[in-house]
Amino acid sequence: MTLRENIIYTTMKLFSVKGYESTSLTDILDAVGTSKGGFYNHFKSKDELFFEVLKEARKIWRECCLEGLDEIEDPIEKLKIFLLNYKDRYLKNSDLFPGGCIFITFSVGLNGDRPDLTSGITEKFNKLRQMIKSFLDEAKEIGRIRTDIDTVGVSEIIFSTMLGSSVLHRADKSEDNLDHTIGTLIDFIDSLVKKADNKTH
Repeated sequence: MTLRENIIYTTMKLFSVKGYESTSLTDILDAVGTSKGGFYNHFKSKDELFFEVLKEARKIWRECCLEGLDEIEDPIEKLKIFLLNYKDRYLKNSDLFPGGCIFITFSVGLNGDRPDLTSGITEKFNKLRQMIKSFLDEAKEIGRIRTDIDTVGVSEIIFSTMLGSSVLHRADKSEDNLDHTIGTLIDFIDSLVKKADNKTH
């Protein structure tokens, strides 16, 4: 691993635990084991490093959460596998994110005080909402869920539960609670399908 990569990955861990504002440049230098000169050879500022960390965190999120989805045709199964990936491959990845979901940490920690930094996170959350809704819209179109299902409302429930489970997992570190929350969410999704099936019989 190069020094640049080491700085990015080490800072990602620090940011996930302490947030952006509470992580000083000294914290980063000490954790990496480098000097200011070593840092500034690769990054102009802590803000520039933030965007590189955010870019890498997005890549990891995609690799973790979207694993295997291209191989699944059914949109409901895609949504369920996505949620399981989010739980098992992303939220439980304490090696990379010892403090939990880094996007939640950034969103809460920066609290709208740095829109120049948080705009990318807001955009990611909006894209996540849209992706969930697209699964539900497709399921509705092919008759997997009832035609009267409000896909906007249901996608907001799923999105909010995902974020809530992340916040709770950061607080209590309980995998059992996380499993229960996401499991309940999947049961909710299944109930939409079952109601649709029952209506046709």
